[in-house]
Amino acid sequence: MTAYKDQIQGRVKEVQGKIKEVAGKLVGNKELQAKGKAQKTRGKAQAKFGDVKQKLKVAKKKTAKKTAKKTAKKKAAKRK
Repeated sequence: MTAYKDQIQGRVKEVQGKIKEVAGKLVGNKELQAKGKAQKTRGKAQAKFGDVKQKLKVAKKKTAKKTAKKTAKKKAAKRK
């Protein structure tokens, strides 16, 4: 799954969980409230996982660019 999918699905689950949690509070259903809280927590975790995947992807691209620049400088220095 891509980073964006994890982020989006996680946030959707988070909202769904919050709705269940509030609905459980309103009707006095402790089980629904607990399930909503658990779903909200899983959603937060999935969204954070997507955030971390995205940050790693960006960091990997930056590292690749730096490495390419260093390699180009070394090749240019050897030619001289």
